[in-house]
Amino acid sequence: MRGIAPVPIGRSALRLFATVVAAGLLVGAGACGGKSESEQASEWLAKGLDAHRAGHLAEAASDYRQVLVHDPGNKYAYFNLGVIDQTNGALASAESNYGLALSADPNFVPALFNLAIVETGLGNLNESIDLYRRTIKLQPDYAEAHLNLGFALIDAGERKEGRQELALAVKLKPKLAERVEPAGSPKPAVSSSPSVSPSS
Repeated sequence: MRGIAPVPIGRSALRLFATVVAAGLLVGAGACGGKSESEQASEWLAKGLDAHRAGHLAEAASDYRQVLVHDPGNKYAYFNLGVIDQTNGALASAESNYGLALSADPNFVPALFNLAIVETGLGNLNESIDLYRRTIKLQPDYAEAHLNLGFALIDAGERKEGRQELALAVKLKPKLAERVEPAGSPKPAVSSSPSVSPSS
């Protein structure tokens, strides 16, 4: 780059540049209605949840990705993308999204529970058992986690402990007895639903 002299910028040019930058910032702020990144993320998350509940999974996934544009560590967006992947049978992708949700919040119980189900589907029974145990440590009265842990332990050859977990699940939630009855095939509890907040 030798031989190229810097072009001096006069004060009037600097003032013009500063004015253009300020105008650009105002246009940018106006384009998003002056809303903060957090507010925009919340709106996209609510929009995605509405689409998700209506069964429009591709639209919901697009909305959840918009959440991550404004809030890259949003555990609910990653979790809900995992739910969509799991629904579509894309277990490896679901595993990744649940893992990202747990990176944001290692104690996010719905993600632990759903990831345990995914690991069972991927044939990773020991990982699944560990995840159910982590879930139960955080939420001891989570009947469905006890139920699925019971089935996983039985599949792993730990029949006595597995039966104890099944009994505890039914004690915590008697209607789960229909999933354990010897007359039918055992039915593990299903995954947690899409979420926008702890109360949703």
